[in-house]
Amino acid sequence: MKVLFLLPALIATALSASAMQGGEVFDRLDLEGRGLEKVKSAVAAGDTARAAVELLGYYRSRKGIALTGFDLDRVKLSDNERRMADEALDHKFFVHYGYQPSFFYGNDIDWTYWPVKDNELRWQLHRHKWFIALAKAYKTTGDGKYARAWFEQYADWMDKNPLDAALFRRKTEGAGDGTSEAAAAQEEARRAFIENMNFAWRPLETSHRLQEQLPIFAMMINSPDFTPEFLVRFLDKYQMHAEHIMRNFSVQGNHLLFEAQRLAFAGIYFPEFRGAQEWLERGIEILNEQIGKQVYADGMQFELDFGYHMAAIEIFLKALRMASANGVRDAFPPSYIATVERMIELVWNVTFPDGTQPLFGDHKATDREEMLKKFREWEQTFPKNRQIAWFASGGRRGERPPYLSHAFRTSGFYILRNGWEANSTVMVVKAGPPAFWHNQPDNGTFELWRMGRNFFPDSGCYVYSGDDKVQAEREWFRQTRVHNTLTLDGANIATDSKLICWADDGKSEVLVTSNPSCPGLTHTRTVFFVEGEFFVIVDRAEGDATGNVALHYGLCPCQPKVDLANAAIETIFADGNNIRMQLFASQPCTMEAVEGWFSPSYRSKMKRPAFSFGCSKQGAAPVEFVTVIAPGGMTGKISASLAEDRVKVSVGRRKYELAMP
Repeated sequence: MKVLFLLPALIATALSASAMQGGEVFDRLDLEGRGLEKVKSAVAAGDTARAAVELLGYYRSRKGIALTGFDLDRVKLSDNERRMADEALDHKFFVHYGYQPSFFYGNDIDWTYWPVKDNELRWQLHRHKWFIALAKAYKTTGDGKYARAWFEQYADWMDKNPLDAALFRRKTEGAGDGTSEAAAAQEEARRAFIENMNFAWRPLETSHRLQEQLPIFAMMINSPDFTPEFLVRFLDKYQMHAEHIMRNFSVQGNHLLFEAQRLAFAGIYFPEFRGAQEWLERGIEILNEQIGKQVYADGMQFELDFGYHMAAIEIFLKALRMASANGVRDAFPPSYIATVERMIELVWNVTFPDGTQPLFGDHKATDREEMLKKFREWEQTFPKNRQIAWFASGGRRGERPPYLSHAFRTSGFYILRNGWEANSTVMVVKAGPPAFWHNQPDNGTFELWRMGRNFFPDSGCYVYSGDDKVQAEREWFRQTRVHNTLTLDGANIATDSKLICWADDGKSEVLVTSNPSCPGLTHTRTVFFVEGEFFVIVDRAEGDATGNVALHYGLCPCQPKVDLANAAIETIFADGNNIRMQLFASQPCTMEAVEGWFSPSYRSKMKRPAFSFGCSKQGAAPVEFVTVIAPGGMTGKISASLAEDRVKVSVGRRKYELAMP
């Protein structure tokens, strides 16, 4: 197994004295606030037991703090949430959708249990997803067993997952008798402690608990089992969470956004803490700063992953809504709101008419209902945006976008479409700058959606990280050769595409991008969208690199008609919605069927037909390919030839000469 990622700042926080450790929770509260008079009086008298009773009474009757995104008067428990709650009673914890049925974590809960060495499985254990289900089950049924399960399990977690260097020392101090065995035992205990810290107190998981504990607290506070003693401990640990994030923010990316937004929530919801104003201000400061750094001018979040792009939209809007509901909306300038609106415009452009989106990077499959819900939520913030209204209503009101094809030049996403309705044809091409961990080496790849069917779904990601076995599963889906693009000797490519041309001559639209794919080899891809009906793709591999140059294509699950000798493929779906595809090259090439899979969701994969079309590149002479992708209704022989400045294409009796830019 690989060495776990060690977080130096996190470890330093754990293994050194800290202001978060020790002391009474009452010292961390500003008891001058309205409604806290009895608490203050009890503390002044030295009666902390009575102070805890009064503090519980205060929180049970507290008014004036809005918790947005969660309606306490209309709590609903889904069937899945009821199952999660009922399983949790038996310590079967719902940790991840990719691992079902849920694992049993022991009668004496083992928070270090790691049944599959996927890091996400252990990280997300510490997000406590089933705690929300327990709280909803209690709120909707009134059955105290769900409340008691939360109290017991969270107390157990606090006991066994300390952010406390003193406790670590107590656990290991008996091993220091000078023997090599004792030293080894002490070192093992130290490593186990740090390993657990990596998972339990990673800032992202810490921030997740910080946010989710707010609705849990609100639903549980009136339970008879919510004791004053538990309240004191809950608040003490909550403050520890917030201060830990303050000292250990992630460096960049969506993790930093999540942490900042959740810290701001903590500052708003628990203003009684002396540090609450600092939490709020720091969270908002980071969001205002990062929206300018993480969002390109064209509206795309810089990780170039549609899932995390939409997560960033939600983060920015959650903070705005919570601030607005509690009187601090002015902390966000107009530019912040305008940027979010621009981010939403990118979403509707890369979303197919059925609500699905390309699976580029680590993105997971979406659907129509999910996207309708998102647009309805966005419409509440942007009620004057006629396009958002059109998507939110399924086209029943508002206005469709006043354009079809669109280029997002900075982030490198290009959309070729002939309509916005269900019978449209849409191709989304990805050819952008270097990005981050969730991005893949796939520049030049595309998805092609036609009349409700995605004929070329991207490979997706399958899994994130873990031991060697899990990592190998992730790397298979990330390979360049399982994307719809070009490779040299099947190796992964570099990603730093440049836009060469984006034009429309009235008959066809044309996109040209260039990517320095490998040392000594540049891949230039030209995509023609001819008469809004079919596609011609011209690929040019040039440079002094030698080896096997190949195009790769992966289809949707189907049983196509394949003619490998003539590099021709045709889908044969019974509904008549089909494509015909044929490849040509400047020199002899061979097409072969290869292993094909794609992953629409975490740890879910589907087999699909895939093909490689390649030839040997010797010397500096370029290799050129032409791919024609036509709808099944365009019958007749397909042919194509490439001259110096144009490509000649015929489909049956229809002939075209397309000028190369």
